[in-house]
Amino acid sequence: MLVPGGSSSAAPQAPQVTQAKPASYTPPAPVWGACTNQRLIDAGAQCAMLEVPLDYDKPKGKKIQIAVSRVLHTNPDYKGMIAGNPGGPGGSGLGMARLGAAIPNGVGAKYDWYGFDPRGVGSSQPSLSCNPNYPGAGYDRPNYVPTKKKDLKWWQRVTKKYAKACSKSDAKRLLKHIHTTDVAQDLESLRKAVGAPKLNYYGFSYGTYLGQVYATMFPKKVGRFVWDGVLNADRAFYESNVDQNIAFDKNIRTYFKWLAQNDAVYGLGTSGKAIRKGYYKLLKRLDKQPAAEGRLGPDELGDVLLSAGYYVYDWNTIGLAYAKFVKTGDGADLIAMYAEPGDDNGFAVYNAVQCTDAKWPDWKQTEADAWRVHKKHPFLTWGNTWYNAPCLNWPAKSQQAFDVSGKKVKSPILMIAETKDAATVFSGAVATRKAFPSSFLIEGKGGTTHSGSLSGIACTDDLVASYLDTGVLPKRSKKKRSDLKCDPVPPPAASASARGTGPLTVDDRMPADLRRLLVEAQSSGR
Repeated sequence: MLVPGGSSSAAPQAPQVTQAKPASYTPPAPVWGACTNQRLIDAGAQCAMLEVPLDYDKPKGKKIQIAVSRVLHTNPDYKGMIAGNPGGPGGSGLGMARLGAAIPNGVGAKYDWYGFDPRGVGSSQPSLSCNPNYPGAGYDRPNYVPTKKKDLKWWQRVTKKYAKACSKSDAKRLLKHIHTTDVAQDLESLRKAVGAPKLNYYGFSYGTYLGQVYATMFPKKVGRFVWDGVLNADRAFYESNVDQNIAFDKNIRTYFKWLAQNDAVYGLGTSGKAIRKGYYKLLKRLDKQPAAEGRLGPDELGDVLLSAGYYVYDWNTIGLAYAKFVKTGDGADLIAMYAEPGDDNGFAVYNAVQCTDAKWPDWKQTEADAWRVHKKHPFLTWGNTWYNAPCLNWPAKSQQAFDVSGKKVKSPILMIAETKDAATVFSGAVATRKAFPSSFLIEGKGGTTHSGSLSGIACTDDLVASYLDTGVLPKRSKKKRSDLKCDPVPPPAASASARGTGPLTVDDRMPADLRRLLVEAQSSGR
């Protein structure tokens, strides 16, 4: 999981250093053919494999294959190629070739849209997997909050074993070469392979950090960049995870308050504080006696409600399922929302990137931070701690954090963030705006949704379209804040009937499956 600015007692991060100048490599032209994914086929997409070096310092050495997709422009007013990344790290991005259809006013049809599975992900070869049967992703796991010594020992043991399993993976050769800097160079290889003079790019969540790294490494190749849900590069990644624990706790309180405001639908009471108190009482009860045939324990319930801290899209659906469980004891709807992964590819790559992109503290520091933050912000803290715990024993060395800087970038960059985004905290967007003097920041005022552009908010979406069409942004504010305030993505209407399974707002410009792809990629960390 990713985030930005709260306070942390974490040890000072090692000084950031910019890596050496990227090695020069020109890939062979991809051989485009039919895709296997039906939605890509229906969109008229083409697919191929892009050959890149495993190690860019040895461009003539071993090669790996990056799975890429594209949907070509249909408007003669051609603007060039644009690549997209949905987030993660670890999220599959082949579906991003379909993003053009969501851009207002037909502007998307002026671009060739490229999606790709980053190295180690999905259809790229090799694909990283460590333990698809990882017990830390099962049902009725030991309590995240290790008040019992046996729970503490269990989580320490299984997370250590997961890291060890990664050292024995068939794709273990990737572990030393799966930094964000490597993925940025893969993006540059894609630009070269396509023959584009500059890279245009649309990145969500972690994809904003990938964009920042690319822009720092290849400032003269930056075209039109959109970053939605902006990660603070100065806090990647341990510090940002600590910050997240605070922000998600605040957002779940906002959600409980919303449930209380809609008591006529959910029947949970008219006090958000009381609903919150009932939630933690329920966690204690589930710790003693799990529900839903022994599958729904405190961890699983917390993981389901976590989505409400990320996005407003599913607030009604989650509310109905939670209310049903509270009032009847029937947890079937909740457990149906709990996504036990059958393939650990996303989790493996998530760890492989963030455990090595920057230094990670030891267990003593990790435990101290977790208990300190948990005391006031218990909703996510220990679950997030264990989710990232494989980094404590990761089999590949971490490097010093990459020094992101936009001082050499001349092209305007459009950034989007909501005020109370918990996954990439708003202070991080402000810090990134400062680091990139050519950027312009839209703020979804008061919103809690992560990476919510193209959800039907005209103020935001129309500027995205205008910028991609013209390359021009409004004048930047002289103040150290957002440059334009827009409405946030609104919560759905509270309704006694769930509106399908897609995380849609009424005016969402994206097809439900594409929005779900973004949601899954951004929570490949959960």
